[in-house]
Amino acid sequence: MSGAKPGFLKKVLITVGVLVVIGVAVVVYLFTMSFKDTADTQSDFIIPAGKLISEFSGNVALANSKYTEKFLTVTGRISEVESADTTVNIKMIDTATGSYAIFAFQPNAMAKVRQLKAGDSIVIKGSCSGGTYSAILEAYHVDFKRCVIE
Repeated sequence: MSGAKPGFLKKVLITVGVLVVIGVAVVVYLFTMSFKDTADTQSDFIIPAGKLISEFSGNVALANSKYTEKFLTVTGRISEVESADTTVNIKMIDTATGSYAIFAFQPNAMAKVRQLKAGDSIVIKGSCSGGTYSAILEAYHVDFKRCVIE
């Protein structure tokens, strides 16, 4: 670097160092971020599952802008209980269209959720992740995370 000035190289190294420190801080923040318990969070909307699914089926973009990253209290009847190793998901399905809402629960809600079965009426509060259309299933699905039973 015969043509580079010593002051320029020092500025480049300082800039790179600052960017690395900022990047590390962002990564640490994201990986250690914790969420408030959903049970202690106020719902933005209270809505029956059928109406919610219909809104997403009617205009997914509008419904996403209205509900995504909002806390919803959803009332309805369980259509399916999907158990995996450590998790249980609850589905509420619109039988006419095959569209559905699916709820993933917080770990502290698992004991209650494992006792549920298809046909049970339920009230669930959770954070809406949004909805999409599946061309394979030919149906809309609305995803929820960090759910609890009300």
